[in-house]
Amino acid sequence: MSESKGKAGALLVNLGTPEAPTASALRRYLAEFLWDPRVVEIPRPIWWFILHLFVLRVRPRKSAKAYRTIWTDKGSPLLVLTEELGEAVRVALGTSGQGGVMVEIGMRYGRPSIAAQLEKLQAAGVDRILIVPLYPQYAAATTASTFDAVGKALQNWRHVPELRFISDYHDDGGYVGAVSASIEQFWKAHGKASLLLFSFHGLPERCRLAGDPYAEQCLHSARLIADQLGLEQGSWRVVFQSRFGPAEWIKPYCVDVLKDLPGEGVREVDVVCPGFAVDCLETLEEIAIANRQVFLAAGGERYRYIPALNGTAEHARAIGNLIVRKLGEGD
Repeated sequence: MSESKGKAGALLVNLGTPEAPTASALRRYLAEFLWDPRVVEIPRPIWWFILHLFVLRVRPRKSAKAYRTIWTDKGSPLLVLTEELGEAVRVALGTSGQGGVMVEIGMRYGRPSIAAQLEKLQAAGVDRILIVPLYPQYAAATTASTFDAVGKALQNWRHVPELRFISDYHDDGGYVGAVSASIEQFWKAHGKASLLLFSFHGLPERCRLAGDPYAEQCLHSARLIADQLGLEQGSWRVVFQSRFGPAEWIKPYCVDVLKDLPGEGVREVDVVCPGFAVDCLETLEEIAIANRQVFLAAGGERYRYIPALNGTAEHARAIGNLIVRKLGEGD
């Protein structure tokens, strides 16, 4: 990051969010999100008919209802919390003496777009850019899709900057330490349940069989966090959430496990989602609300969701250190 190398920038990329909790806004957002061939790996002509004749006629209303349960006065939690994380990373880099790195946030779908934020970095004179997808574990549907969007955004640039890209940070010490510290702080304030569930976003089984390392990286992350917390075998499990469609997905399914736990004698559970950098619809509505009802209805007595890292100082330091290290590689 010497002066001779030019001005450095980092673009933190998250999934994206609709602009409002309405059916029309969700229709626009889902049309972009679900048309990505990395997200839905079905031949385009077939998927076009399914998407437009069925999915976009039904799902926007249902999703808008879910979004309304978690929408804030400032807007979508995912966007608000990602912006807070971006600011916290700027502060962390400034505190560490690396404040010369320009940090922006972008969304793979929706706004602010990756293309717009890359142009913003270019206008500021940045000629070395690190792309940081905010997905600790690599999946083609998320990380590789971000790479696709960056490449598309740069197609018409006359002068393409020096680019570096983080494919995953599932075993990064700063990330593992930040998640572990967050769990410990939660337990110190609220007590500790007899079982800790690490719940990660699901993925079709065919993606794993095709070579996607996501499932293995999720298991590795959970094991590293559990080891740092000193958890005994049997006091934690890994599950996968948000299954969509009829195909088989990576197991075990979070909902099925929650239904079975009370019958196994487990009456209290804490759930954490280490695959999410900030809280969003999946964590705040699905995990914290809907899945809580599933567990209690099955006979559970106490269910708590441990919030994502969001814009905490520990998280910002972890991302900031990752940025400094990756930008400095090869210097």
